[in-house]
Amino acid sequence: MNELKNIFLIGPMGSGKTTIGRHLAKSLEREFIDSDHEISRRTGADIPWIFDIEGEAGFRERERAVIDDLTQRQGIVLATGGGAILALENRKALASRGFTIYLTASIEQLFKRTAKDRNRPLLQTEDPQARLEALMLIRDPLYREVADLVVDTDDRSIRATVQYLIDEITQRQSS
Repeated sequence: MNELKNIFLIGPMGSGKTTIGRHLAKSLEREFIDSDHEISRRTGADIPWIFDIEGEAGFRERERAVIDDLTQRQGIVLATGGGAILALENRKALASRGFTIYLTASIEQLFKRTAKDRNRPLLQTEDPQARLEALMLIRDPLYREVADLVVDTDDRSIRATVQYLIDEITQRQSS
């Protein structure tokens, strides 16, 4: 498993990237990093504040710089923000610098998982479920473009998902 340099988790908000990423990193004895948390750490500001002050474009530029930096490290498990794949530079970095896993879930499940979370600026709208649907129309093809593996997290426990990922990674490494 150590030959695999990096593992990147992509997918929509609520798909389980951070939770599954933490467990996967622990199982593989690797460092876990969440790109949104890293942006907050580096700026000293939370994501909603950055969106309020700099807009989505300002946030995306910060995200691009952080993704470029983090994907150059070795031996990490990285959970990206849901919109990280919007930038071509990010897609290229993710595709070329590690094994990229697209965690997906149904719109209903994503809505359920994000309904009470106020730290998701794009969902602070009259109809968050419709916003999720609109985002997925744009983003799903981009996630699939860079993914080495696509995994639906709807009906899997965290433990089962992590074990499945380990099994898939191991199998792909040995072939």
